[in-house]
Amino acid sequence: MTDRFNKRWFKQLGGQLSISLRWLIPGLGVKRWLVIVLLGITLFSIGLAILILDVYRTAPETWWLPIISTASLRFLPRLLRALIFGGLGALLVLRGIWGLNQSLIAPFMKPGKRVVDALTGHWRRERGARIVAVGGGHGLATLLRGLKEYTNNLTAIVTVSDDGGSSGRLRRTLGILPPGDIRNCLAALSDDEAMLAQLFQYRFPNGASGLDGHSFGNLFITALAEITGSFEEAIAESGRVLSVSGRVLPSTLHDVRLLADVMLPHLVSEIRVEGESRIPESTGKVRRVWLEPNTPPAFPEAVQAILSADLIVIGPGSLYTSILPNLLVPDISAAIRSSRALKMFICNVATQLGETEGYSCGDHLRAIEEHVGSGLFDIVVSNWLFEGNLPEGIQWVVVEDDLDADYPIYRADLIDYVQPWRHEAKKLSQVVIDLLEERTGPLVES
Repeated sequence: MTDRFNKRWFKQLGGQLSISLRWLIPGLGVKRWLVIVLLGITLFSIGLAILILDVYRTAPETWWLPIISTASLRFLPRLLRALIFGGLGALLVLRGIWGLNQSLIAPFMKPGKRVVDALTGHWRRERGARIVAVGGGHGLATLLRGLKEYTNNLTAIVTVSDDGGSSGRLRRTLGILPPGDIRNCLAALSDDEAMLAQLFQYRFPNGASGLDGHSFGNLFITALAEITGSFEEAIAESGRVLSVSGRVLPSTLHDVRLLADVMLPHLVSEIRVEGESRIPESTGKVRRVWLEPNTPPAFPEAVQAILSADLIVIGPGSLYTSILPNLLVPDISAAIRSSRALKMFICNVATQLGETEGYSCGDHLRAIEEHVGSGLFDIVVSNWLFEGNLPEGIQWVVVEDDLDADYPIYRADLIDYVQPWRHEAKKLSQVVIDLLEERTGPLVES
């Protein structure tokens, strides 16, 4: 029983020491301030000791001098006394600093999370890789939700061509750029997805006069745009409210429309479809898409983020209505080509009705090349696990056997077992970070 107790006690002591030593990890910004505190206390102690020593030497013989002599351990060697008092002082200082930090930080900490864990994670993410993700919709939000655990230097570049749902209504009635995809990305990057992000994503039910179908986040961004007088400033302020880990930027600030030439199965000629929301509803094969105006200038901050990135990830997301509308902004695709970053394409797990029915991984790549040219990607990431039931009309996106001869393909298990037609955030982000570190070395410091 005693041996078991001793082992348990030593194990607990070792665990506490391990946690305490984590405060000394390089880069936390703790040791420098600790040294300054200890230096200040040392100088103060020296001054106090000189004063006490002067009183002790010059004071007349009284009854309390023997007590002070005993309390100061004068019967021990001087070096041993210095070690005893110095050690006790250091322990008291450290315990006081630790207790003060706990008292000051406790109101801002999540229950069950240690301060050192939060501080370590914060500084690791602050020094993380500069990653730019290009796309839109649920695919991009899934990617961001996983990557925010690795770095705070995240930039999402999203399309502003949406004309359906709440975003489309706000666009038509108020002339504001559609905030839908931006709202999804802000919610995914939020540090508090449990409440604030859910509020941001809340959609008013049918029957709410004037509000039915609107998302609270869309209305919030629209109101901020009116208050600040700037759509980009409204996005930035929304990010501050949600405490996002990164930035969300529009690919362009121009009011652009997405158009498509679609081949219907019962017609020989093509039809022209206007509007992002109408393209998937056309039930035909999309031959090409373009923007009007066809050469909108890119948002300068988006170009700057691309040029300074360590990694550029394109996709996942709707091929014709989320990914290509960004790449069709000439300055965006030109900046991607000019960037020295590792450029990665994340292929969708499954096809999408009205856009990519029957598409393989190669079909996705060829569609992008037909619109913006070849040589845009350094590596292509595709799913290889095909398990689970897909909704009717949706098929798995597979990699052709001969595709490796034309593109560097990396295959991995990326599916969400609950919704197998979508990526799983943790799996996808882990693969992305592993490939980045394999190519460039560990940019995310531990």
